[in-house]
Amino acid sequence: MNLTLFPVPNLPMVEPGDNLLDVIDAGLLSIDESLQANDVILLAQKIVSKAEDRYVDLNSVLPTDEACALALEVDKDPRKVQVILDESNEVVRQRPGVLIVEQKLGFVQANAGIDQSNINIEGIDGDDLLLLLPIDPDASARSLRSAVKAVHGIDVGVIINDSVGRAWRMGTVGLAIGVAGFTALEDYVGGTDLYGRELLVTQVAAADELAAAASLIMGQTTEKMPVVIARGYHPVEPADPALQGVRPLLRPKQLDMFR
Repeated sequence: MNLTLFPVPNLPMVEPGDNLLDVIDAGLLSIDESLQANDVILLAQKIVSKAEDRYVDLNSVLPTDEACALALEVDKDPRKVQVILDESNEVVRQRPGVLIVEQKLGFVQANAGIDQSNINIEGIDGDDLLLLLPIDPDASARSLRSAVKAVHGIDVGVIINDSVGRAWRMGTVGLAIGVAGFTALEDYVGGTDLYGRELLVTQVAAADELAAAASLIMGQTTEKMPVVIARGYHPVEPADPALQGVRPLLRPKQLDMFR
């Protein structure tokens, strides 16, 4: 495999309602590039959420008694805690400054993936503004993939990534939260190694590995590189609908020894 990843430069700040394919095409045109068949488009979750207008004004949030009590334990704004709870299935861990939850889509994350960095809406104080994850990141990825097919007549893979911490290591890493046209989890169980031994547990989180590589290029602060193109991977979408999207990457709770 000869894999190349490069950022799409010169992108504007994405606003609600923006057509992300138009934004990507314009950025690629600025460097005399264009999408090619079998490219994988990797997008930071933030621009997808912005385009889908997933903003919340904290001034419109009325926290419950539950949210207020939890806010005291974790030292957070009760209104923000309320939004986190609204976007979650359950609280997994908590301590001052940290609130880990199972987000409604099944992702275990800090603050349900809700973000306050690098967002702005005129007329709302930045400290009162939140950005939620897309309602359905897989659907968002499928929509962009379909648009590429309609406009350019080519098949591509799409991965929407987010930055998450990990239970056993310091620092954040890119993680796939939405996938289309791509096998998120490559399953080699039943195959053999170099010496003919049967592989019993080997599964590769291919979408997460590409998301992590792209995240390194995107950066976390002022880089303004929220779209990365991966070329040379040749993504394949599983025929079985149960294996499509990001769902195969989510460890079932009954198999999670840390919950």
